This record gives sequence, C-alpha cells and structure tokens, in this order.
Amino acid sequence: MTSEIVTHAAGLGPVMAFATVGAVGVGAQWLAWRLRLPAIVFMLIAGVIVGPVTGLIDPMRDFGDLTGPLISLAVAVILFEGGMSLDLHRLGDARAGVMRLVLIGAPLGWLMSTLALRLAANLSWESSAVFGGIMIVTGPTVIAPLLRSARLARRPAQLLQWEAIVNDPIGALAAVLAYGVVLVFHADLGLGEAALETGLGILFALVFGLASGRAMVWAFQGGRVPEFMKVPVLFVALLFTFALSDAVLHESGLLAVTMMGLVIGNADLPSYTELRRFKEHATVLLVSGVFILLAASLDISQLRLLNWKALGFLVAVIAIARPATVLLSLLGTKIPWKERAFIAMTGPRGVVLVAVAGLFGQRLADAGVADGAMIAPLAFLLVTVTVVLHGFTLAPLARALGLADTEKPGVLIVGGSRFSTRLGEALQKADVPVLIADSNHQHLIRPRAAGLKTFYGDILGEAAEDTIERLSYSNVLAVTDNDAYNTLVCTDLGAELGRANVWQVARQREDQRRHALPAQLGGQPFGAGRTFDMFRDMVREGWSFRVTRLTEEFTLAQWRALRPMAVPLLRISPKGEIGFIDKPEELKADAGVRILSLLPPDAGSDEAASVAVTEVDEKPDTAPGPVAPLP
Repeated sequence: MTSEIVTHAAGLGPVMAFATVGAVGVGAQWLAWRLRLPAIVFMLIAGVIVGPVTGLIDPMRDFGDLTGPLISLAVAVILFEGGMSLDLHRLGDARAGVMRLVLIGAPLGWLMSTLALRLAANLSWESSAVFGGIMIVTGPTVIAPLLRSARLARRPAQLLQWEAIVNDPIGALAAVLAYGVVLVFHADLGLGEAALETGLGILFALVFGLASGRAMVWAFQGGRVPEFMKVPVLFVALLFTFALSDAVLHESGLLAVTMMGLVIGNADLPSYTELRRFKEHATVLLVSGVFILLAASLDISQLRLLNWKALGFLVAVIAIARPATVLLSLLGTKIPWKERAFIAMTGPRGVVLVAVAGLFGQRLADAGVADGAMIAPLAFLLVTVTVVLHGFTLAPLARALGLADTEKPGVLIVGGSRFSTRLGEALQKADVPVLIADSNHQHLIRPRAAGLKTFYGDILGEAAEDTIERLSYSNVLAVTDNDAYNTLVCTDLGAELGRANVWQVARQREDQRRHALPAQLGGQPFGAGRTFDMFRDMVREGWSFRVTRLTEEFTLAQWRALRPMAVPLLRISPKGEIGFIDKPEELKADAGVRILSLLPPDAGSDEAASVAVTEVDEKPDTAPGPVAPLP
C-alpha cells in the first residue's frame, strides 16, 4: 500500500497529466506550423521526451487501466472524421484507382507485409500474419497534413487520402481475422466456430454502423434534434456505436464508426459545415493526445530487442512491399506512371497502426506466441521512420515528378470588376498568381480579356472545391458589389484558410451601430474604409496601380514623401508573401519589400532613379458600363 502511494505521488496525477498531454501535443502542432515541418515528427519527439526520457508522463502510472480505452475511443473519433470526409460525389477520376487500392491493394499489402515480416524480421508466421494485417493502414492522420504541405495535385492526393481512410478499419479487421486463426491453433476453438464468430461480428459492425448513420441523418434532417444539441448527440451516438460494436467483436468498432461517418458525410445535411468543423477540431486535439500517449508509453527496453533484422524489415516494407502492392494494384489503369510511382513511394504509417499493434502484440504474447512482444517496438519504429522519411521527402518528390503546384501561393479575388481586373493585372505583373471568381459570366469578360485566370461559378459551391486548387491561393479578397456575399465568403473560407488570410472591402454604413456585425463574421478589413463603389469610381476616374520596390537607398519614408496621395493596398515580401493593408499609417516595410498602391491620375512618373518600379500601363475606362448584381 505504501509503495502504491509513493508511486502515485511521484507522478503528475490524472488531471495534471491530462492537461500536460494536451499542452505538449497542441504545442508540438503549433511549433510544426510555425516551422512549416511535419507535425507528427514533433509530436513523436515530444512524446518520447516527456515519457521515457524524462519520466514526466507515464500513461500507466497516471491513467492506469484507462489508457487503452482512451486511445481506442480517440482512434474511433479519428476514423469517424475520416469517414465523414469521404464524399463519394467528389471522387471523380480517382474512383477506379481507389477501388483498386482497397479491393486489390489491401489483401495484396497484407500478403506482402506478412512475407516481409517473416523473411526480413524473422518473426513467426502467427505474429507476421497479425502484424501484416495491421500494416495495411497508411495513416490518414499523417497523410492529410503531408498533402497540405506538399500542395499535391488533386488525383494523387485523393488516391492517398481515400486509401488511408478506407484501409484503416480494414487493417484492424485483418488483424482480427489473423488473430482468430492464431487462437484456433493455440486454443481449443474450432475453425468453423472462430470463422462464424468473426464473420458475424464484421457483419454486425457494417449493419450497425449503417443504421446509426441513417438514424442520425433522419434525426437531423427532420428537425428532431435542435441545432445546439446536434454535436453532443452525434458525439454520444459515435461513442455508443463504437462501444457496442467493439463489444461484439474486438476492433470491429473501427469499421462501424467509419461506416457511420461515411453515411453522414454523403447525406447533404444542412448542418454539415458545423459538424465538420467540430470533428476537425476534435481530431486535432485527439491526434495530439494519442501520439503523445503512445510515444510516452514506449518502453525503451523493448527497443533493445530490435537488431539489424529490424533495418532489413524497414527496407523490405518501404522499398519492396509498398511499391509492389501499389504498382500491381494499379496495373492496367489509366493513371499516369508518375502518379503511380509517387503513390508507390508514399506510405507513412500513423496512430492507428501503433495503437492496434500494441494491443494485438500483447494479446499474442498472452496467447503463447513468444515473439508477439516484438510487434509493438517494430510498429513504433516503422511509424517513426516512415513519418520522418515522408515528412521531409514528400514535397520534393512531388515537385520532382511534376505533381505539385510549383507556383508561389497567390491571391483569389472574388468578384469580377474593373477594380478586380486592374488589381489582378498588377499582381500578375508582380509574379503573384491570381484567380478571379464570379458567378456572373459578364463580370468575367474583362479579366479574361486581360489574360487572367477566372472561375465561373459560386466560390462556395461544390464545383469550386472540385475545380480550384485552393492551396494555390494563400489569400482571398472578397470585392463584389454585394456586402452580404463578401461577408459570407470570408466567414466560410476563413475557417479553412485562416481568418488572417481572408479580406473584404468595407461594407456600406458599417460604421453605424445598427449595421455593425459581430467580430466572428466576415474577413479582415481592406482599403482603409473604402467600399466597393469607392474603388470602382477611383478606377473609372483614372487612378492607376503601381508596384514599387523599396531599397536601402529608397526607403518607405521617401516613398511616402514622393507619393503623398498614394493609397497602399498590399505589400509583397521578398519571399512572395502577401499582406493586404487596411491602415496605411501603420505600414512598415524594409528594403526588398514591394508595395502595390493606387495613384491618382496626375501622379506623374517617379523622379528617383534608384526606385525600381513596375507600372501597370492602363488607360481609364471612359464608359462605365453596367455592373450586374450577383444572384
């Protein structure tokens, strides 16, 4: 009794340990965002430091027997989020490839991984079959952030993301099947009895997950659940679906919640945006916590069990098993060879593999399989190596194969007008990619005539998501003649791109109290209080755009003195980063920064020879022409 009290006192305690896990996990993700490096690498390093290195967190000491259930529930929520992301309507030309990677790639990957474990790592056939099934998974929690940082083309990104999400529960079930066979040989269970039990469990998970998803759709669509209770009801239903299915057959709950998410994600619910944001926020927290817990649970003594055969196992999996699985699965498809090669060389593993491998490794050891204890350290090693390898090579590999957008992040301008066209021309001449979107075809005549990229349609519609590579545009400027639509665009896209990267022109009468909007609506103010009508009139009156580069000899103060009437609109850093300007008096810029401004008609030309100026040669329109309102 005394030793238990001392052991507990030496730890942080459940509450402080829980808070520490959250702080370390989210902090690692924030640091990775600041340094623009893969977040999972930082989470793994942070988990090892606070766990086995310093002993600050010991999951079994601080959480006890709740550690396993907590990780299982977190993985269930993560897979549910993945299922909700599988919109079957948007799969497009990646459909055939995804079907191949799932129907052919999953069993083939199971076989190849089993052989790699048996021949390279020298595990027993029992451990190889169970762990080989788990190795089908490729980690959706790892793939998604890597794809965002690599700015990958749509089809290979879809193939990798869908393969990861769909194969996650399949990998867990493959391990269940292999484990059932192992029990047949190590216990008194009959083969028929084990097969029947496993088959009924899988069938129950599929049916129950489908029924749970349909029940949620029925409740949400019919107004049977109030808006403020939809997220809590969904969360409770998710946990119940996972728990009940898992009670029937271990790990089948992962399949049930994935099916549930798939049904809800394809139901076109009016509240889908709110549900999606909730699950995304929950997933960030859960992924952080799970990785920290798993890394902190690592037993250093287990890693000492690894030898040179572990290196051979890694080479066999990364260089042979994965490429052979993908290339054979996609044989005969119309997918270009570069995309096949890229997918074949991309296979990072993630949280599901570590969690499930640790569980089954212990079960195999308890069932009398001596090398079952080797599964957990091999799984951690595989996840660490593949995450680090792909985290630092995915983007360069995509660029080398021509599958990534090599242009600098540009500006998406919502609303076609004279002002938008002139601004787009100035940005394009400054080597900043520009896309002008409008749902009125007539509004796009001028931008097209000026040689600018355009999108005809609603920027918030499904067609825009399927057509526009939004990762290619780091900033959005809403500058239509409809203030309400500008606010809607910035509010919706702000959740995806970041509220600091969406901007809109001033609204009419927004300075009046009765017309003021809450701070959480709309984007960042742009243009020092000027409305769309003001900017349109300025362009009609002959104001022109000018891009001026500051130097050591020609400073911002000199530019202000030379151009007292200039209206600075945005600044472009030497690295090509865009920053819109709302308060010109607070503008700060050093040498190398370019300032895009509006100059009055009588501004004349720059007299300073040291000023590097790129001037948009434009003539003011004499006939204003009609501007049709947005529908």
